[in-house]
Amino acid sequence: MSDIGVIGLGVMGKNIAKNMLNNGYKVSGYNNTYDRTQELMAENIPAFRGFEKIEDFVNSLSVPRKIFMMVPAGAPVDSVIDELIPLLDKGDIVMDGGNSFFKDTNAREEKLNKLGINFFGVGVSGGSEGALKGPSIMPGGDKESYGYVGEILESIAAKYNGEACCKYIGPKGSGHYVKMVHNGIEYADMQLLAEVYLILKNNGYSNREIAEILDEWNKTEVESYLVSITSIVLKEKDSKSDEDLIDIIVDVAGNKGTGRWTSIEALSQEYNASLLAAAYQARINSNEFELRELLNGKISVGTGEKLDIEVIRKAYSLGKTLAFAQGFGLYKNASDRYDWNLNLKDIASVFRAGCIIQARLLQDIMSAYEEGTNNILTLPVFKKQVVDNSADLRSVVVEGLKAGLPLPVFTNALIYIDSLSADLLGANIIQGQRDYFGAHTFQRKGAEGFEHHDWGASE
Repeated sequence: MSDIGVIGLGVMGKNIAKNMLNNGYKVSGYNNTYDRTQELMAENIPAFRGFEKIEDFVNSLSVPRKIFMMVPAGAPVDSVIDELIPLLDKGDIVMDGGNSFFKDTNAREEKLNKLGINFFGVGVSGGSEGALKGPSIMPGGDKESYGYVGEILESIAAKYNGEACCKYIGPKGSGHYVKMVHNGIEYADMQLLAEVYLILKNNGYSNREIAEILDEWNKTEVESYLVSITSIVLKEKDSKSDEDLIDIIVDVAGNKGTGRWTSIEALSQEYNASLLAAAYQARINSNEFELRELLNGKISVGTGEKLDIEVIRKAYSLGKTLAFAQGFGLYKNASDRYDWNLNLKDIASVFRAGCIIQARLLQDIMSAYEEGTNNILTLPVFKKQVVDNSADLRSVVVEGLKAGLPLPVFTNALIYIDSLSADLLGANIIQGQRDYFGAHTFQRKGAEGFEHHDWGASE
């Protein structure tokens, strides 16, 4: 009998299955098109068995059956679940390793729980290479049932100093929620690096020179996977010409939806995740072909002053920290809202290897939660960074605006800092307006409670 079964043997599923096999597990495989299953069978891995019929696949698994799905989010997940339900027994475990929306995972968990079947929403980050060599894994579901699958998930996960980058996250769809916001942070950091590229290009640096700058930065506190691969992307030559490949790529960015979900959920939770939302909006804007063509070169701008490399680095460092702070703030807010009791230090530890947002600052984030903080910006190292680097962030934004550079995440980072540090936000005007037209009341300085005013009486 096989220890675990994998449904969905595309690139990610195939690599997850091979990862399990490489870690000593007997694995059964099933795909809705048998040719994918046959491709893996053709590799003649002794501990792998492929099946054409889902019934035979299910019957090949040891009890309680453990099934890991790697199928596209949405209707395909529900379709596979509906196929599995008549074939499973109480106590069996189904895991969804795709990028499913956490509220869909909540509904699926509830549906299967009524049948006595345990369902896990498992966030997986690291791409196809991570799936094979060790991804960051974020499982959410029934804590007691995690004992049956935890050893397998932790063994295939990336390791950081020998520690598995996989920990039980919490109940219901919490694992998929954590992965969703992980992707929101990922969007923000990617956009920040794109904006760094724009600034440095505007300052006259070549692609190779920008790559070398990033290589130096990657020896500092901003060290991360994304900084390292951005340098590689900038150095790559096009195989069909003598050009740098980056200059051949069309200036349009796609997305798979997780950034949109993060933005929507932040609004739903009434939590400020402006950097994460701005990064998603930037991708949308890159696809506004007609408007971009209409306005290209039509807006008069200056050049802006050339900025010192260290100023740009410090601005990027602060922007990166703020993106992580907003993401982890969303985790805390969701934990309280949904009664998930998330361990934020554990979440930070899971991100240290295997995933896209792995970065040096996660060690400091773990330290912040060791000290019991609710917001990482209150930790001295990050508070000092906000104070020390704000002037650099302002310089980058101001000079970028003068040069007509679109810097949405840098700009939102500065607005976020200014809104937290300003003596006056103008919210008193808004509350006065609300009370005027809707009698929504206001609070008076130095007094308790709310009151309504008869506006215009003093004129």
